Amino acid sequence: MKVLVSDKLAEVGVKMFKKTKGIKVDVKVGLTPKELKAIIKGYEALVIRSATKVTKDILKAAGRLKVIGRAGIGLDNVDIPTATKQGIVVMNTPSGNVVTTAEHTIAMMLALSRNIPQGTASLKAGRWEKKKQQGREVFKKTLGVIGYGRIGSIVADRARGLKMKGIVHDRSANKEMLDQVGLELVSLKDLYNRSDYISVHVPKSKENISLINKKAFDQMKPGVMIINCARGGIVNEKDLVDALKSGKVGGAALDVFETEPPGASPLLKFNNVICTPHLGASTAEAQTNVAVAVAEQIISYLQTGTIINAVNVPSVSGELLAKLQPYLTLAERMGCLQAQLAEGSIKGVTIKYLGDFLGLDMNPVTTAGIKGLLAPFLKDEVNFVNAPVIAKERGIKVVESRSVEAEDFTNLITIHATASKGSNTVSGTIFGKREPRIVRINNFRLEVVPEGHLLFIHNLDKPGAIGSIGTVLGRNKINIARMHVGQERDGERNVILLDTDTPAPPETIEELRALPLVKSVTPLEL
Repeated sequence: MKVLVSDKLAEVGVKMFKKTKGIKVDVKVGLTPKELKAIIKGYEALVIRSATKVTKDILKAAGRLKVIGRAGIGLDNVDIPTATKQGIVVMNTPSGNVVTTAEHTIAMMLALSRNIPQGTASLKAGRWEKKKQQGREVFKKTLGVIGYGRIGSIVADRARGLKMKGIVHDRSANKEMLDQVGLELVSLKDLYNRSDYISVHVPKSKENISLINKKAFDQMKPGVMIINCARGGIVNEKDLVDALKSGKVGGAALDVFETEPPGASPLLKFNNVICTPHLGASTAEAQTNVAVAVAEQIISYLQTGTIINAVNVPSVSGELLAKLQPYLTLAERMGCLQAQLAEGSIKGVTIKYLGDFLGLDMNPVTTAGIKGLLAPFLKDEVNFVNAPVIAKERGIKVVESRSVEAEDFTNLITIHATASKGSNTVSGTIFGKREPRIVRINNFRLEVVPEGHLLFIHNLDKPGAIGSIGTVLGRNKINIARMHVGQERDGERNVILLDTDTPAPPETIEELRALPLVKSVTPLEL
């Protein structure tokens, strides 16, 4: 079997492939998309980092490809839905570089505070600018951490060692557990208002692009310091330039950019901006860790079929996987829906299996539901292996129950999630042999294909409600692909789930919310 390494990988990982009997490895770094597409059909495994873009076109050309391994966490450069449809396992190495990225964040914060890069450059240029390079202490300052995942939690812990006050915004974090480690869970607005330093540690998902924008800067303290060692694009660079010019932002430390390399970015012209070329994971230890991990995972899969740290399939035998796949898809999307419906942090989840599941082991399906629940917050940090552990770490209690007694369907999966501000119930089943459907959301019964860009709308059950919604979407050139309507039993409300060809922008959603017969609108991505 042949393995292609298309991005730079520590030599220790390459040697592991070379030493493994039955595996041949080729290292071809810097391939163009056209070149990769031309040769990918000859390989069973592909090893990447962040440079290679594994697009739909490349996957369609990969006739023999069985597994993609990412030496690192982020998988925004892989078309995971297409890979999954083609039966290609996608793995990452979520633990290999978390410490080194967190340490880089702290280093950037301290270097920014004490003008270390500027002082170094000045002294090497023959100047002694002691007064000009005066800095500030971090002692007793407030650090706002946006995203309390593996990296964000380490940053917050290290900041506590510097005697900083730590406040955290994370929709899935558990307040009681944060209280125990001396951190305060706050709203995003509160974090903006109170922080002297703000460090970003969220994935680059649709909802997080331009998360730190003009509206956010307007809510921050004058002179706030911004640190981004997560992903480029989470901080809106144009708005950051304006905030630096106005003095609202006192300085920025950037390891990532919207475009990499950033070229002639105006950010590079500011003396109070320090930057590094995406070095967060660039330590010898981290490169060794992720190279060894990805090599071990791919070798194990190619030799024995063992799946480790996959983001799109659980660690089960191929035979069981084939039987469970429709239920895995259904449970993961139900969990994802629950996460987007929840108000506040999720504290507990109950997953019920009712009816005939042909004696299948449903534990992987429970894991799929938990993974779906966590994915909107953690994205590529969570997979089928670590989802139960992360849920436990966040204080989310998971209960599973089963009954052979069926209700209206041969089999039914129900996920009930309790959050700090209420609870929601979602039920689903399989139509035919492989078609997942959501058939209940709270008190509403309906039939929903759980995929795509959705708008979840509560409206009054009166003439003209649906027409007014369609008019707004039509005026904004948003096409409705599917519409599902559920009526409240003995009530006066409907729910409408609209599947649209393109996501509705924020201004369109606000226009829908302003309609007299509409009570609420929640955008969903499944």
